[in-house]
Amino acid sequence: MEISILLWMQENLRCAFTDWLFPAITFLGDKGLVWIAAAVVLLFFKKYRKWGVLVLAALLITTLAGEVVLKNVIARPRPCTLFPDMELLIHRPDSYSFPSGHSASSFAAAVVLLKCRKAFGIPAFILAFLIAFSRMFLFVHYPTDVLAGAALGTLIGLLTCWAGEKLFFQKKGETAI
Repeated sequence: MEISILLWMQENLRCAFTDWLFPAITFLGDKGLVWIAAAVVLLFFKKYRKWGVLVLAALLITTLAGEVVLKNVIARPRPCTLFPDMELLIHRPDSYSFPSGHSASSFAAAVVLLKCRKAFGIPAFILAFLIAFSRMFLFVHYPTDVLAGAALGTLIGLLTCWAGEKLFFQKKGETAI
């Protein structure tokens, strides 16, 4: 069923605009680029510095859990590996498919940014959704890879915020999270 969804996307959603848009969106999620940049910006402002640290921590934990552990334990081949003749709009990834690292890191960062400030979190969630969708559109992840990545990232983002509350905010009697 998942292949049917991906093939439907290829047959019905591909056009010059989406063929340009979704590689650009997925690029933002490459190596957590946009989320690392957001964290670095937060680090420059004293009011948000702790949140920048929490975004970086969430990204690190997500990478370890998803990319280092789960992908190698589950070892699910990517859809583009099973359909080698499918035209890809991006470089063919070398790693396994499950869970989607782009989705996991995007949702982990978006959760922390939402806890930091709604004005940061809402656009972050929109971008996280678009990055996750782009991975299916680009035929490099199955829907369950993206859903599992989003769930993993959300969980790690929440746990990072909880730990951050214990480490950073309760020392001074703050309850910012």
